Amino acid sequence: DDMFRFSNVNLDPLTETYGLAFYLQYLAHWPEYFQVVESPTGQIMGYIMGKAEGSVQQEEWHGHVTAVTVAPEYRRLGLAARLMSNLEEISEKKEAYFVDLFVRMSNNVAVDMYKQLGYVIYRRVLEYYSGDPDEDAYDMRKALSRDKEKKSVIPMKDPVRPEDIE
Repeated sequence: DDMFRFSNVNLDPLTETYGLAFYLQYLAHWPEYFQVVESPTGQIMGYIMGKAEGSVQQEEWHGHVTAVTVAPEYRRLGLAARLMSNLEEISEKKEAYFVDLFVRMSNNVAVDMYKQLGYVIYRRVLEYYSGDPDEDAYDMRKALSRDKEKKSVIPMKDPVRPEDIE
């Protein structure tokens, strides 16, 4: 029942929406990475969902932001920054090397916000978002304390295709 309360947030055209099973899978596997901000009246103001993934041996163990969004009427209040900070703290506790996310190249407001939060453009992913036409994404990363040499955020020169992403 609570999942349907997200409609006011998910109606934004820049918010990626998924099927109910996808949300439930994340909630079951990575509950600590699924956080919601509610108003005093119980309205969903925003949420973030993510996961921990990658290889420790290859220094690719990281937190991943699958979705972060704030309802239009609650934007510019610092909620997205607070949600991102919480996800970064969880990733630090899991001893991740970095946090990454994908964002539409055309979403300048989001790209600028992530840069202000310390994220860098690691690489361009060609035709990551399907549509008419397909749209490229930035893979943005922020190094965490385990990555002392900041190797995880050294930008790649050439773009990659979605199937080339590990």
